[in-house]
Amino acid sequence: MRTEQQTLRVSLVSILVLSCLGIGFGLVSGSAAIMFDGVFSLVDAVMSVVSIILAGLIATSTAQGLPRRFSMGFWHFEPLVLCLNALVMMSVAGYALLQAVTAVLDGGREVEFGPAVIYTVVVLILACGTAIAEHRANRTINSALVAMDVKGWIMGAGVTGALLVAFIIGMIIDGTSYEHLMPYVDPVVLIIVATVLIPVPLRTLTRALSEIALVTPPDLHAQGRAVADRIVAEEGFLGAEVYAAQVGRSRQVEIAFEVSPDIPPRPLTEWHGIRQAVAAELGGADPNNWITVWFTTDSPEVREP
Repeated sequence: MRTEQQTLRVSLVSILVLSCLGIGFGLVSGSAAIMFDGVFSLVDAVMSVVSIILAGLIATSTAQGLPRRFSMGFWHFEPLVLCLNALVMMSVAGYALLQAVTAVLDGGREVEFGPAVIYTVVVLILACGTAIAEHRANRTINSALVAMDVKGWIMGAGVTGALLVAFIIGMIIDGTSYEHLMPYVDPVVLIIVATVLIPVPLRTLTRALSEIALVTPPDLHAQGRAVADRIVAEEGFLGAEVYAAQVGRSRQVEIAFEVSPDIPPRPLTEWHGIRQAVAAELGGADPNNWITVWFTTDSPEVREP
């Protein structure tokens, strides 16, 4: 798995396999927890398809140039997809929690633990293997979409691991004095799993919302501020204002330098040289970075109306 798209495609195939296994074994064993696992995987598969399409659009646009209809790029779609993915995961887990509580109040449900154990062992191996492979690939790719996908696999492995423990317990108590508790094993473990899973995507959701709202990242702003202050001191400008935002993998920095109206005329190549120096320090060679530098004789500082 060398590229972002290849990594997500491999993940998609694994998710589809798990989804089919989960829904099939859920119907055979009568386990709502396994059915939830399958549905959760199916939802994740849909989001993976969206992520693959978006990754392709971003890669193509940065390599071949931005299309006319999206002259500002496709980066802004990345936090939107991450936000939607996190919300969907939390919603599915919330619905599963509600259904599990209802099942407990209704007296539980009968489950065939033999097929359930087989399912959880197979799925746990596949989920852990995919998560490890994606995590290793993302050390080089460094993609937020792949990172979110890894979290999804970790969440899935956690669900499956909890199911395996619960189903083994169910098999152990069969025929004992605790046999009357067997119908509650499946809904209770689903309650535990869903409760644990609901807050897991919260960090991703918070970050995505901050990017959608164009909240200024402190580190990125500090980096731009340092470059601007150095240029102001070296060139004798009156000051500078820095604007910064992180939108998906795109780092957007705009620096407005205030120049005295009495400054002697300078060749355009000198102004362009300043722009190039600023862009180079802020990573302008990266096609995902959007660096803007401009000069004005008016104060660029944003003022309250």
